[in-house]
Amino acid sequence: MVKPKRRRIGLIRLSAIGDVCHAVATVQAIQRHAPEDEITWIIGRTEAALISDLPGINFIIFDKKLGLTGFRNVLKAIPEPFDVLLHMQVSFRANLLAVVVPAKVKWGFPTHLSKELHGLAVNRRAAMPGKPHVLEGFQHFAYALGVPPFEPTWAIPIPQEDHLWVGERLAQHQPYAVIAPSASNPERNWLIDRYVALAEHLQTRGYAVVLTASPAEAEIMLAQEIAASASCNVINLAGQTSLKQLLAVVAKAGLVIAPDSGTAHMAVTQNTPTIGLYAHSNPQRTGPYQYQSLTIDAYHKNVERLKQKSTATLKWGTRLKGAHLMEDISLSQVLSKVDEVLHTLQLSDDRNI
Repeated sequence: MVKPKRRRIGLIRLSAIGDVCHAVATVQAIQRHAPEDEITWIIGRTEAALISDLPGINFIIFDKKLGLTGFRNVLKAIPEPFDVLLHMQVSFRANLLAVVVPAKVKWGFPTHLSKELHGLAVNRRAAMPGKPHVLEGFQHFAYALGVPPFEPTWAIPIPQEDHLWVGERLAQHQPYAVIAPSASNPERNWLIDRYVALAEHLQTRGYAVVLTASPAEAEIMLAQEIAASASCNVINLAGQTSLKQLLAVVAKAGLVIAPDSGTAHMAVTQNTPTIGLYAHSNPQRTGPYQYQSLTIDAYHKNVERLKQKSTATLKWGTRLKGAHLMEDISLSQVLSKVDEVLHTLQLSDDRNI
């Protein structure tokens, strides 16, 4: 039997947390198919804190704050050209990085999914559907390398100390649901009074409520306002978790509710049911992948109202702007979906007794 030739594979996916989570499924599929390959992932500093301990992968951190020095540091860390570069990001900064990273073959997105001079950074284009979910688009990079079709799975390590950290804070609050109220753009946050009513409803259903958020001041303040306004007890961990601790929190949750955010996609990697709240971006493209049936979708209605056209005629990936779009996600819609999930969880528990 002829031993497969080892390939040196480089990968560029710098950000963001949700997209990096999507990319992990593809990278680990490549590893399963061709364990002899050597994979080097060029990644952003924040994102590296979540996944830089993935086994069998070399990581090079690209620090955008360093300007040209950040580019030079990446090049210094690459001892020889890659056989293949998977360029899995279309931002201008990532495209510029792909131009200078040495590789014999550079796979990128097809023309209809490209922007910001992406085509100048690649010499191959992966075949993809016209309107893929982000995760499905990434899968086609693996297919370009000969990986057979696969269902996405994730194995992201969570150190024992992070599980212990969560246990110390939440062991007395079981079962619990996570509300991650903040998106990277505050326009995508749901309304405070509806988050409060959601928290109170979860408590009546026998679930403790845990709030999570990044250390950003605006996100911490939002969580504090929700906790202060709720008539029930809320465990507020906003700004207090590392990314690994947050991953451990959502791994043990019965349910996660979040707008378009990295936390929602982190929960998917842990097979935690996730209700996504979407009004500005198309959940068919960026929604919690394994739980799209749980998504509350106000995006399509807003497209028709604001653009006077259907999503079928829009460029794939079009985001909407507007401070009040999330108002179109009603409290009753979310509570109904919560009850649906909790009912399913209860049936599962009953069968396991």
